[in-house]
Amino acid sequence: MSVTQEHDQNQPWTWAEETWREKLLKARAGRCLKPASWKNGARMAVAVSFDSDHETFELRNGGISISRLSQGQYGARRGTPRILALLEKYCVPASFFMPAVSAMINPEEVKAVIAGGHELGMHSWIHEFNSRLDHATERDLAFRAADMLEKISGVRPVGMRTASWDFSPYTLGIAREMRLLYDSSLMADDEPYELLEDGQPTGIVEIPVEWIRDDAPYVAMDRMAGARPYGGPAMVLDILQRELEHAWEEGGLFQVTLHPHHVGHRSRIFILEEIIRLAQSKGSVWFCTHAELAQYCAQECGLVTAAPAA
Repeated sequence: MSVTQEHDQNQPWTWAEETWREKLLKARAGRCLKPASWKNGARMAVAVSFDSDHETFELRNGGISISRLSQGQYGARRGTPRILALLEKYCVPASFFMPAVSAMINPEEVKAVIAGGHELGMHSWIHEFNSRLDHATERDLAFRAADMLEKISGVRPVGMRTASWDFSPYTLGIAREMRLLYDSSLMADDEPYELLEDGQPTGIVEIPVEWIRDDAPYVAMDRMAGARPYGGPAMVLDILQRELEHAWEEGGLFQVTLHPHHVGHRSRIFILEEIIRLAQSKGSVWFCTHAELAQYCAQECGLVTAAPAA
């Protein structure tokens, strides 16, 4: 076979139907797990989450830029305390997804999160991209991450969010082996759904994310990489408010992903506060951690999970 022929066979437009169907089925949305009603009869569920990437965002790229490392350090040093104080003020529970290395750098942050009644979820070992790893390496890092979070916090995580929402063909199988209750890395719906692997139900709840409901795409700054903020805090708030209002109209889930080193700044923390105030003004709202949400949806929809109750 010539080099040209071999190259052509690797092009998607040359694939046989079974090839692209196999890729589609590796991890796909199954049945919707939106319950008939939310807990205590609430009209809307609100799940607030924070990705405590901190220094690992630069460490995964080699840790060369001290400036970028200091930007990450701000998240734990100032951002998270500001966030935790706000959550306490409004009595709102949240989920913090943390790379194991972040937890090792900032064990006091982990303890503060747990002491505040919040959830600690998996978020990789050092913010690595799963799709760049072989199965054995991804599996090893996942188990090591869960063990480390449990060692530092005293609580075994029941859910995960992959770093940069990078989901490899192996990720779902590893999550099943770990007996996780839920994942929160994929984007196939607005409402929770069951994940399918190779077309078969897994018993794992997916709590969908979306870049639209994430602060990083709007405000991230990386001078050397060319990334510049393209939206001010007021624009971010406007988008999230519109997402929340429509979730209310549909009686659905409003899920949001924020970062302490972004939203934790003085000029941005109001985004979180205004979202909480808007949701609370509705009255009939259930604020929940991702673990509480996944467990409730599983129970209400009769989903057989492999994980223990959250």
